Amino acid sequence: MQNKSEGLKEELLRIKACVEEALTAVEGGEEERAQELLRQGLAAVPLASQVVMPHDQRTEPTKIPEGSRITEGVFDGQHMIGADGRQYLVPPNYSSKSKLVEGDLLKLAITGGGAFVYKQIGPIGRKRVVCTLEQDGAAMWSATDGVHRWKLLTAAVSFFKGNPGDEVIILIPADAPSKWAAVENIIAR
Repeated sequence: MQNKSEGLKEELLRIKACVEEALTAVEGGEEERAQELLRQGLAAVPLASQVVMPHDQRTEPTKIPEGSRITEGVFDGQHMIGADGRQYLVPPNYSSKSKLVEGDLLKLAITGGGAFVYKQIGPIGRKRVVCTLEQDGAAMWSATDGVHRWKLLTAAVSFFKGNPGDEVIILIPADAPSKWAAVENIIAR
């Protein structure tokens, strides 16, 4: 029976062989064959399948349907303020997942069916701040570093399962004051 390190070594050698075979295909001008060799070869190796996600399982960029009405604007912490002066609510889950910061530029496509499709097109400079997580009487979340206080989206705090008093790492604009912050991570205390 082989020990754990021998099994790991065996898997790594199979990965190396797969990569070398794909490299040979690329050098021969067969890029598509190389991609298929990698996809099939790495999928057959347990270690690689845990680490490498096949291309067809990755999230592709959101396609904006033809005929959509397009507007661009600036994220204010909860909304996109469009170039047309209107406020468009940005879904909190999208804001949280994308770690949007006040001042980020967004594009909004409103499809013919009425769906809103947001896309971040211009992130601004960011800086990280280590803070303490707080919750007020109205169940609104905030982060404080002892001097400043920033509002946080409930969706972001919920995702990280935050509790009052936890350490929260936030992202804020690097060169501008802000009322809102994006949650990068929460460390339970």
